Amino acid sequence: MIFPCFNEELVLPESSKIIFSYFENLISNGQISKNSRICFIDDGSTDKTWEIIESFNKNYIIGIKLSRNFGHQNALLAGLETFKDKFDIYITMDVDLQDDIYVIENMIQKAKEGKDIIYGVRKDRSSDTFFKRFTAEIFYKMFSKMGVNIINNHADFRLINNKALNFFLKYKETHLFLRAIFPSIGLNYDLVYYKRKKREKGTSKYPLKKMISFAWNGITSFSATPLKLVLYIGLITILISFILLVWASIQLIKGHTITGWYSTITLIIFFGGVQTFAIGIIGEYIGKIFIQTKSRPRYLIEKLTNHD
Repeated sequence: MIFPCFNEELVLPESSKIIFSYFENLISNGQISKNSRICFIDDGSTDKTWEIIESFNKNYIIGIKLSRNFGHQNALLAGLETFKDKFDIYITMDVDLQDDIYVIENMIQKAKEGKDIIYGVRKDRSSDTFFKRFTAEIFYKMFSKMGVNIINNHADFRLINNKALNFFLKYKETHLFLRAIFPSIGLNYDLVYYKRKKREKGTSKYPLKKMISFAWNGITSFSATPLKLVLYIGLITILISFILLVWASIQLIKGHTITGWYSTITLIIFFGGVQTFAIGIIGEYIGKIFIQTKSRPRYLIEKLTNHD
């Protein structure tokens, strides 16, 4: 089990008790091996998260401390890549336990039946605010329209086997978007549905601004549709310009030329805005290429605890 953590000092003391108890029950029931492990990844927390992880005295716990905050997706990558080929299956979920940990038994059963990837999917979003439900629906529809293969209402609660992990680690892009990468792998998969709980303590690590950034990163990492959109906007702009040119020519022939500045300013603002928008989208893709070509490490591990 892999749990990324960022400033979770309020959550860890309580959620860890549930995690440890459930994990030990899975072992005693023979559903997982006694050699199984729980990994907590401190993604550059500024509170006492790492001190709490170090205080856990269970021999099946491994702690990974990243040198700084590399982001949720890279923290998951660090945990998965560290244990490549060491286990048969890997389960990732958030440490706040808003996702239902008790459906892991169903995931394990499906893995034993031969499924390579099992996605945890929310039954509904009734616990969310209207705004969050509305934006989430737009998010998934937008990805679908852009041709990105993504599982509706699935975040990063999933089980993968070692084969799926090895396939995943062949993806070397800097800007990771795991929700789309794993479906793009293929393989045999299944879904497990659960009801998401409300967060009891601490604050969400994905406020609106970060969610918008996350969605935009996913779109630009997996789809060239925004670049095509620039092309379409350019074609529409040319068409509008041609129509305006014809109109201006007719007015010139009729002697009804307009000498006012309003129409001139309007056109300048319109076409200037279109050009700036287009350049911005192209710049986003060029920026990603620039960062990718640097081949910088996607995470750096500062410390490991209880790792042989």
